[in-house]
Amino acid sequence: MNIQQLRYLREVARCGLNISAAANVLHTAQPGISNQIRQLEEELNVRIFERNGKRLVGITQPGRAVLAMAERVLRDLEHIKQVGYEYTSDATGSLSIATTHTQARYALPRVIKIFTERYPDVRLHLHQGNPTQIAQLAASGVADIAIATEAMDQFEELVVMPCYEWHHCVIAPPGLPILRDPPLTLEKIAEYPIVTYDFSFAGRVKINEAFERAGLRPNVVFAAIDSDVIKTYVEIGLGIGLMAQMAFDQERDTNLRMLEASHLFEPCITRLGVRRGSHLQGYMYAFIELFAPQLDRGAVDRALAGQPGRARRVAQP
Repeated sequence: MNIQQLRYLREVARCGLNISAAANVLHTAQPGISNQIRQLEEELNVRIFERNGKRLVGITQPGRAVLAMAERVLRDLEHIKQVGYEYTSDATGSLSIATTHTQARYALPRVIKIFTERYPDVRLHLHQGNPTQIAQLAASGVADIAIATEAMDQFEELVVMPCYEWHHCVIAPPGLPILRDPPLTLEKIAEYPIVTYDFSFAGRVKINEAFERAGLRPNVVFAAIDSDVIKTYVEIGLGIGLMAQMAFDQERDTNLRMLEASHLFEPCITRLGVRRGSHLQGYMYAFIELFAPQLDRGAVDRALAGQPGRARRVAQP
C-alpha cells in the first residue's frame, strides 16, 4: 500500500467512479490507475469497487470504510505539509470565512480591519449564505471558518464553539404609538404588521417560540435574509421590524427608532465552526481570538481535541 494508491482511490470516488476523468485530474494514464486500484484490493483482500465488466458501478461496504480512512490519511498528510509551511512562511497564506450577511455587515468589519493590518500577506476570502450553506462550506473544507447562529450543530464534521450572545430589538419609523407606550410587550408588537428574518436566519425560531408561548399569532408580512432589507421595508412603512439589535446603528439609521426586546425573546448565540481534524495556522487562531476573545489558542485546541473547557460569553461582538 502506498500514498499514490490512496490518491487514486480518492480521486476516482470524487469523479463519480469515472477512471478517465480521474486520470485527467491526476495527469496520469487510465491503465495505471486501474492497475494500482486492483493491486490495493488484492493486498487488502477486499473489493473496493463494484464492477460491470471493466466499468466501476458502485462502492462496496468495505470500500466505503477504506475510502473514509484514505481520506483521513491524505488530509493528515496535507496538515503535516501545512505545519511546515506555517513555520517557514512569514504569516502568509489564505483564510476563507463563511458567514451570514448580518455577521459580515455588523460583527466582522472591526475584526477584519485589525486582522488585515496585522497580517497584510494573508489573502482573505468571505463567503455569504444562509446558515446551512455556511456550515456545509466549512464541513466540506471550502471555508476554514464558519460563523453563524443556526445550523452548525447539525454537522458532525464541525467543531462548534460559542462566541457571543445577542438580542433582538424592535425598530419602527418615528411617531408610531408603540414607541411612546412602554413597556414593550408581545401583545403590542402583535398589533402591527411585522418585518423580520426568514425562518432559517438570525434567531427567527426564538421569535416564533416567544409568540407561540404567549398564544399569539403575529402578522409577518415580509421575511428577509438580512437586517438591511428589514430596515429598508420598515422605513417605507410596511410594518415594524424585529431584528438583531447589533444591526441598529443610531448614527446611520436616523429614519428609525429602536426599542430593546431582550426581555421578550430568548438570547441567541453566535457560534464559530471549524472542520473536525483541521490544522489551523497561526493567523487563523489570531482571527478567531479577535472575533471571540475568550477563544484563545488554548481554548480552540481543547475544543478541537474534544476536551471540555469553560467558554465565556460576551454581550456584544
